[in-house]
Amino acid sequence: MNLARVAQRLGITKDRLQGLQETVIRESAWPEPRLLRFEKETSGIEAGTVVFENGEIVFGYPKIRRPLMLAAAIKRHFSDLVAVEEKMNGHNVRILSLNGEIVALTRGGFICPYSTEVARRMVPEAVFEKHPNLVLCTEMVGPENPYVAKDIYPTDSIDVYLFDIAQKNCKSTLGVHKTHEFAQEFGLKATAFLGEFHKEGAAERIKQIVIKLGRQGREGVVMKDPDNKVAPIKYTSSRTNCSDLAVAFRYYNDYALDFFVSRAVREGYQCVEWNESKEERSARALSLGESILLPLVETIQRAQQGENIVQKVQIRVKSLQTARDFEYHLRRSGIRALFESPEPDDDGYLIRITKLVMSTNDKTQALLDGEMW
Repeated sequence: MNLARVAQRLGITKDRLQGLQETVIRESAWPEPRLLRFEKETSGIEAGTVVFENGEIVFGYPKIRRPLMLAAAIKRHFSDLVAVEEKMNGHNVRILSLNGEIVALTRGGFICPYSTEVARRMVPEAVFEKHPNLVLCTEMVGPENPYVAKDIYPTDSIDVYLFDIAQKNCKSTLGVHKTHEFAQEFGLKATAFLGEFHKEGAAERIKQIVIKLGRQGREGVVMKDPDNKVAPIKYTSSRTNCSDLAVAFRYYNDYALDFFVSRAVREGYQCVEWNESKEERSARALSLGESILLPLVETIQRAQQGENIVQKVQIRVKSLQTARDFEYHLRRSGIRALFESPEPDDDGYLIRITKLVMSTNDKTQALLDGEMW
């Protein structure tokens, strides 16, 4: 690897790059190809940025910021038009071709064996034959997503939705319209385009979109400048905030405090901005409270009855080697999981997985035994 050339592409000095290799950069030799992975954002380089052994760089996708006061943020952030897409609830995957093979990177910069098999199955080879330097920024969603399983999308397994396009060795992306044109050209699914509005009236239109999406159990929206002049921002429904909290309180000792607080605070700001009536506030408070208390009570009761606190997911694979590799991938990510025996299914296998939520298990049992908080 030519460190001087890599450093130049990253926008830093060679000495700085060598220094980062002792702090925030981690080497990964499995699965091949070997790569360097940025664990944290540093020097303007996004977390999840990957440098492959051949010197090619795939920059991490920038973290999308979130306003709490929608109208004020739109007025402040956008110059004129606001393009709106659906924000999908799955896991973020960057798909690229390396040495003629399709590879899928997680947000953290790991090569995920399962996501890679899905990408190879669903992305036409013609995409990278014609555009070998492109990086497809996608969301994988569905009930057989082992990271975020959701049954609200039109698939009984897992699907891939394109939401942006980048290029190797380049931080910039192509933007909303070119992304949708590209998806149409190659027969790829893309996140739903929900409209383009002048910023003066955008907040009310987006509010109505978010309310409708929330009723459908969907997550929310991403707002983009049509000409890619400013970074996108995102805004989610109350239903999503409560759904996230329900999951977090079910596994309460495995989530950071900010995860809980941020979602509760979002509810307060949305309630105020939307000028809700006393009855609407009460309904929101009931929904918020139930999302906190009910899953927590269920967790405590299960532990009290001697049950382990677990999360059950499943995947469908073409190759049993993919399942074995995915098991190792979870293990190296610090996730303990039990893989059941493969069940033959059509031309592949169904694999049922039980994730062991150890921190919540241990903490709940200790508290039940009389330990102090």
